[in-house]
Amino acid sequence: MAKKLLAEIQSDEVGIDIFALNNLLNMMIKQNKLEEAVSLYKENLGLNFNPDNWTFNILILGLCKARQVDKAFEFFNDMWIFGCFPDILTYNTIIGGLCRANEVDRGHELLNEIRLRDDCSPDVVTYTSVISGYCKLGKMGKASALLNEMINSGTVPSAVTFNVLIDGFGKVGDMLSAKSMYEKMASFGCIADVVTFTSLIDGYCRNGDVNRSLQLWNTMKVRNISPNVYTFSIIINALCKENRLHEARELLKELTCTNIVPKPFIFNPVIDGFCKSGNLDEANLIVVEMKEKKCYPDKVTYTILIIGHCMKGRMLEAIGIFDKMLSVGCVPDDFAVHSLVSCLFKAGMPNEASRVSTISSLDNNIPLRINRVVPVAA
Repeated sequence: MAKKLLAEIQSDEVGIDIFALNNLLNMMIKQNKLEEAVSLYKENLGLNFNPDNWTFNILILGLCKARQVDKAFEFFNDMWIFGCFPDILTYNTIIGGLCRANEVDRGHELLNEIRLRDDCSPDVVTYTSVISGYCKLGKMGKASALLNEMINSGTVPSAVTFNVLIDGFGKVGDMLSAKSMYEKMASFGCIADVVTFTSLIDGYCRNGDVNRSLQLWNTMKVRNISPNVYTFSIIINALCKENRLHEARELLKELTCTNIVPKPFIFNPVIDGFCKSGNLDEANLIVVEMKEKKCYPDKVTYTILIIGHCMKGRMLEAIGIFDKMLSVGCVPDDFAVHSLVSCLFKAGMPNEASRVSTISSLDNNIPLRINRVVPVAA
């Protein structure tokens, strides 16, 4: 198809239209036809085709997104051969690719290379990419030093720059520095957003300071900043770890009043907490609320419920949950099966134990016949 389009472009026999070919390469890469795009580029190098900066930027971006950074570097190094010179878009693309591949020092070297050029200077994207890379590696000293260098060079950090630093400091447990970054944002005209607060909440939760996280949660409300799915998940999980189930439950109720379509991992810690505390009715009610939000139990949810009902001796419900799990195509793991089988034997239900064991040993791709289905909330 690409060659057919190119043939039409060249039908007037006046050589290749660089603008048209670049558009074609760009379209192919957006359609995930990266290898075909690279092949098309190489095939046309000897056909009166001289690539320009846009050509290289298109291919380098495609290769970096595909995590083929070394191959992207080959094109980067070839630019000079064709009289092309990397612009800030080229540098930002390849630096971003390097940092995503955890080759942050190489990205930093390229940043320093830009600083030596007269026709190109690193911008906020360049600095933020490398700072983010160092933060992900936990190298907060290097990240902070680069922020200072950025500011001294006259480049103004963005909210994204501060957000990655706050997140990085939070993950290494340095909440004083995270808070300092948060307080510094306003002086650079940056407004804290949901990402900022979620990173701070995550950091305080990691450090066991859930109360401070709840204060930030309330600050978000005052500022009309809506929490996202991760904000809810982080703070609910932290509350459950401290056995503050009723507070976590209230947040779940608050979640159901939003337009967020939640994932099971938000509900699972609360369901697990109520199961372990013996309040199975509340756990089952939460499952009903999940489904009302178009969020359906996953393997973890079903496993929690099966074991929870087993521990309370509610074996018929445990069997029903197991059967429901199979009927929706969710395959139990060995832990869930062994726990259920063991409890069934202890409860004097060897036939059911045998049935569960037999069903679980079948090929997962074979449709399962369920002999008994007991109505349960799941």
